[in-house]
Amino acid sequence: MTLKIEDILKPGRRDVGGVPEGVDVLLASELASSGKTVLLVLRDDAGLSRRASIAAFFAPSTDIVELPAWDCLPYDRVSPRRAIIGQRLAALGQLTAPAPKGRVVLTTVSAILQKVPPRAYLQGAGRTLEKGTRVDPDDMIRELERFGFNRIETVTEPGEFAVRGGIVDVYPAGAGGPVRLDFFGDELDTLRAFDPATQRSTGEISSALLAPVSEAPLDDAAIARFRAQYHELFQSGGGDDPLYEAVSEGRRHPGHEHWLPLFHDGLESVFDYAPDAVVLFDHQADAAMQSRRELIAEYYMARQTISDADSGVPYRPVPPGRMFVEEDEFNAGLSKCSVADLTPFQTGGTDYAGGASRDFADVRVDPSANVYEAVVQEIEKLTKADKRVLIAALSDGSAERLRGLLVDHGGASLPVVSGPDIKNGAAAIAIVGMDNGFISGDLHVISESDMLGERMGRPGRRRIRPENFIAEVSSLAPGDLVVHVDHGIGQFEDLETIKVGGAPHDCLRLVYAGNSKLFLPVENVDLLTRYGSEDAGVQLDKLGGAAWQARRAKLKERVKAIADELIKVAAARELKQAARFSAPEGAYEEFCARFPFDETEDQLETIGAILSDLQKGRPTDRLVCGDVGFGKTEVALRAAFAVAMEGKQVAVVVPTTLLCRQHYMTFTDRFKGFPVRVEQLSRLVTSKESAATKEGLKRGDVDIVVGTHALLAKDIRFRDLGLLIIDEEQHFGVSHKERLKGLKSDIHVVTLTATPIPRTLQMALSGLREMSIIATPPVDRLAVRTFVLPFDPVIVREAILREQYRGGQTFYVCPRVNDLEKVSNRLAELVPEAKFAMVHGQMPVKDLEDIISRFYDGAYDVLLSTNIIESGLDLPSVNTIIIHRADMFGLAQLYQLRGRVGRSKTRAYAYLTLPPGQTLTKAAEKRLEVMQTLDSLGAGFTLASHDLDIRGAGNLLGDEQSGHIREVGIELYQQMLEEAVADARGLGENAEDVDWSPNVNIGMPVLIPDWYVADLTVRMGLYRRIAWLKTNDEIEHVAAEMIDRFGPIPSEAENLLDVVKIKQFCRTAGIAKLDAGPKGAVVEFLDNQVKDPIALVEWITSQSGTAKLRPDQKLVFSRLWDTPKDRLTGVTYLAKELAKINEGAG
Repeated sequence: MTLKIEDILKPGRRDVGGVPEGVDVLLASELASSGKTVLLVLRDDAGLSRRASIAAFFAPSTDIVELPAWDCLPYDRVSPRRAIIGQRLAALGQLTAPAPKGRVVLTTVSAILQKVPPRAYLQGAGRTLEKGTRVDPDDMIRELERFGFNRIETVTEPGEFAVRGGIVDVYPAGAGGPVRLDFFGDELDTLRAFDPATQRSTGEISSALLAPVSEAPLDDAAIARFRAQYHELFQSGGGDDPLYEAVSEGRRHPGHEHWLPLFHDGLESVFDYAPDAVVLFDHQADAAMQSRRELIAEYYMARQTISDADSGVPYRPVPPGRMFVEEDEFNAGLSKCSVADLTPFQTGGTDYAGGASRDFADVRVDPSANVYEAVVQEIEKLTKADKRVLIAALSDGSAERLRGLLVDHGGASLPVVSGPDIKNGAAAIAIVGMDNGFISGDLHVISESDMLGERMGRPGRRRIRPENFIAEVSSLAPGDLVVHVDHGIGQFEDLETIKVGGAPHDCLRLVYAGNSKLFLPVENVDLLTRYGSEDAGVQLDKLGGAAWQARRAKLKERVKAIADELIKVAAARELKQAARFSAPEGAYEEFCARFPFDETEDQLETIGAILSDLQKGRPTDRLVCGDVGFGKTEVALRAAFAVAMEGKQVAVVVPTTLLCRQHYMTFTDRFKGFPVRVEQLSRLVTSKESAATKEGLKRGDVDIVVGTHALLAKDIRFRDLGLLIIDEEQHFGVSHKERLKGLKSDIHVVTLTATPIPRTLQMALSGLREMSIIATPPVDRLAVRTFVLPFDPVIVREAILREQYRGGQTFYVCPRVNDLEKVSNRLAELVPEAKFAMVHGQMPVKDLEDIISRFYDGAYDVLLSTNIIESGLDLPSVNTIIIHRADMFGLAQLYQLRGRVGRSKTRAYAYLTLPPGQTLTKAAEKRLEVMQTLDSLGAGFTLASHDLDIRGAGNLLGDEQSGHIREVGIELYQQMLEEAVADARGLGENAEDVDWSPNVNIGMPVLIPDWYVADLTVRMGLYRRIAWLKTNDEIEHVAAEMIDRFGPIPSEAENLLDVVKIKQFCRTAGIAKLDAGPKGAVVEFLDNQVKDPIALVEWITSQSGTAKLRPDQKLVFSRLWDTPKDRLTGVTYLAKELAKINEGAG
């Protein structure tokens, strides 16, 4: 019988059929329209995010509230993410307010089983701020800390705030973005929204609501409750427990939310917030609830039984009944509600008018059928029957492509719509993040996954730009090694304010060999570059010594030779001819549609560039640089398709047999159904197969061959090779490279490497070697959830078992070979259920490959290894990585290792474990902090290019490079190379223009006061940016940003910006030093020379005796400048005039 809505609204529990995913949202929305609160309880978080996307499209007018569960395990040592807690508290806050028009609460089994703070905690806890509100900023800061906000320097995530004088930046939970509060005394003067990516304001807003972002408050009353209940529950003083100590002092402790009941007088359940709700349970929610209860019991038991000896920190778990909703309590809550268990199948009982739409699996597996033709026929059949048809694509890109493909196969061009209002008998396409289509009444929704199989794209979200975090990591911090253009490698000790000409001036204190000190004015910080991260065994230079100048001059010669060589190679290539290729239309689109991700912008640009290279008729040599898992292989596949479909052969050369096998499987899978034969050549192939492949290459039967350096053997002959693809080029030795060069005299070459090249260097080299950078991560691939925590046996055991239970595998990485045995024994005791294998670089190659191949095939659950897994391996089944002693790895290494997981649709986890109770070095702490901050930013490329020096600069320009970098540091080396290439191409400035910075002293305070920008790292970052400014527009832009971020610019910082402007004129004028005082200025020219002495003499004559040139070639300019303001104006005029003279001479 067909369901009537009134039936569900009656008390009691019933089964309702005909409600697949998607239709459940429509049903909930219909029920809510009767003024009810509807709880739609889903199995997991992935289901919740899909339903939220469906609700936003199909039920835009319904009030939708999302209540997710914590994104950590029960009884964990880490806290849930602030954004999740913010979302939960915002949802609970909404539930405390009446909803006369009804609402739908999307939640999960885990969330509904978890107890929540009492309603009294959230009612009236927030504070609304409006323009003109009077509030003491100090009181507000205390309130923000009590609400659980985290005070940092730069606000980028929900739950953070920063204070800079009268400006407070805060990111409220559940808000659309962060807010900048500008106070005048204790009155709120303006409220502005700002972009966390650029930190610039985007416009004024009328009000902001500040509400708690922590479920466990840390005010005095809550701390007293925690201490009393802790003593009562655990019969312990808590002196041995860092959690107890931290909370007693009012500090947040990682994971303190897992003791939530102790912070409140009593927790409540979601049913207390929605007592007479209609509750709809997702299909199989009962089973999910049962397994969640078992998991909670198991974790509680593990915490009680497994010793804390390894972690050195006690863990006293709160009984499950206080933290989670017990079965009796749950059933009592349900008894007051109308309850329905939903199933997608027709039950023959009470059924809703819904069902699953056709999935085209039968067509996909039939080699003689075409899925697009089948979809076109289905659309025509449905529209003729007066149905409404909607094609749901995952992104703008895939919507555009699907439209084109359906037209190519005889369909009509579908309009793109933004809502579900489609006329009967019509079809349209829309962007909705859903996995499967559905039928509801006369509406038929066909999803992209129904047509093409499982997809891995997600609708793109606005991302925070990683550069903002990286800039602070790369700015100078005390203790960093730096390279001064004139004096060589020194160490930056600190900023020091010293008196220059009677006025305070910020200077960098640099220490050189023999403890010599150099004070460098902040406006001349452009003379410094960072040496790099890997500073072990680096010798400081001697101040005033000749060794540095000699080293630099010698290196300059070598870099010039490299640049000349590059120019020669580029010129020779211009003269050669090669075959032209273009991808066949139609077939190429279908080949592209098999890619189960959405392409990123960089990927599309790179593919477009390669396809246009192939059409030019001259040999291409393109280098594609991209971070781990950013889709370089897809670029190679598409180039191979264009060449192979024209009847030419393609060779793919890889460094290892494992990578060979992986690429072979990928190529075979993607070319299935096309007239292309793919084979592999490596040690994993029998000699009989190998001989047949070689014969096939000679005859031309084999179109694509994937191989290791076995492909470079002398007995390999190609009938008609058109394209050579070299993957992970940095792993090939010199002799292999020579053989590759022999192969590629007049064929197209595409080289793939994960070694990043900074964009500036790429620009300098463009035209010498075609180069593409893939710097954007795949669209919203699920970010790897990263935890940094002391080694905890319970967490390690659970991480391995959880991965095993969901059918996946785990990497366990140690920094040293001699750690492996000890760790292996410990893990065998801890997780006897799992099968372990161990690999490291000192094993015989055959054994290594055997073990990894068997791991690849699923014979082991955990691969215990050193960091040899860092490059090349792509195992979608490995979604947990545990890094032992993470403090011993470099930043880029950690990023590379973490990039080994999270390469599929499943949420991946990375655990960076530390030795318990051991103090970390400052650098290690910073690295781990950055890893955790960057867990969802796809920032690998930017990060890795900053840490280029850790990995060496790859093979862009030959083997010598890493040695060069050791001599002068990464930044200066890049600068020198860019200049050398520009010079060789005739585009360079004179060398002397680059290696100096004018010294300007006006006897005025020149600094950014510490009260204005308190954090030294941020201040140093600003100094570096300001010193590199080149134009007035750039200076004005930075000034506007400083006013926006930190408030009105103090006079000392204004002076700094003015001095930078004067420096630009001095550089043009060739002025090395300019000293000014009350009676005028003395100018010293660079190398005591001027470009146009005659023009200078004419100008001196025109100054009526107030300017003269001394015998020592210094220019004296006499003026009465009584006030610093007069001096500034006068010096600006003088520098400008001299610049005009020099420009005229140029």
